[in-house]
Amino acid sequence: MPELPEVEVVRRGLERWVAHRTVADAEVLHPRAVRRHLAGADDFVHRLKGHRVGTPSRRGKYLWLPLEDTDQSILAHLGMSGQLLVQPHIAPDEKHLRIRIRFADARDTELRFVDQRTFGGLSLHDTTPDGLPDVIAHIARDPLDPLFDDEAFHQTLRRKRTTIKRALLDQSLISGVGNIYADEALWRTRLHYDRPTATFTRPRTHQLLGHIRDVMNAALAAGGTSFDSLYVNINGESGYFDRSLDAYGREGLPCKRCGTPMRRRPWMNRSSYYCPKCQRPPRVAP
Repeated sequence: MPELPEVEVVRRGLERWVAHRTVADAEVLHPRAVRRHLAGADDFVHRLKGHRVGTPSRRGKYLWLPLEDTDQSILAHLGMSGQLLVQPHIAPDEKHLRIRIRFADARDTELRFVDQRTFGGLSLHDTTPDGLPDVIAHIARDPLDPLFDDEAFHQTLRRKRTTIKRALLDQSLISGVGNIYADEALWRTRLHYDRPTATFTRPRTHQLLGHIRDVMNAALAAGGTSFDSLYVNINGESGYFDRSLDAYGREGLPCKRCGTPMRRRPWMNRSSYYCPKCQRPPRVAP
């Protein structure tokens, strides 16, 4: 599942190639790709035609394209395999092309939504006064947002009475952090994923937030993390931050800090990767 850096890479590409272009036409090639647009495919196409796309926006893992002359936005759910690609008109259709959006200008490119597993999709939603699609108004700010409040996060974290990795994946508390970058930040902070949040001091919380920001900025610089061909940027190119991962996916390999073999443990239908020496389990049961 794409996390904040991967979604931000896509957003930046869309800002360069799609922003401020007017939609001439759209084509829905698979109904599941607009299943979250409850009015259906024909309504989705009708509401797009003739409208100008604003500057693509993101909060956490959520990406949307505001329509400048309306109070609505196109929300993109990338799911497990969704891709937003900017392609020349003459480029052959991708095998799993689901939606095509053409623009009313002389540039020879169009926006395509490609999704092998059809878990993702596009949908239109009303925009709140804060500029968010209404269905994600509850999503917290992400740690790269200039308005993210570190102190408020710390206070809420202390009150949560949960464990740290669960808290990091709670999108109503902090958005954009998923399984990969949680493991990476926890490794950098030498914290076990089951550390109770009630034990966090203010300096430890700020240290963790610093490492979250560092690892996400490093991933952004590398174009995101790609473990297969399903996550790509708008040009179809994979990111290469997977080459720089310190924890995630490194079971049995030596810890880059102390040399101890890294471990993997099942965790909430996912996996957690950690160093048993650098990230000792908490003494207090969660």
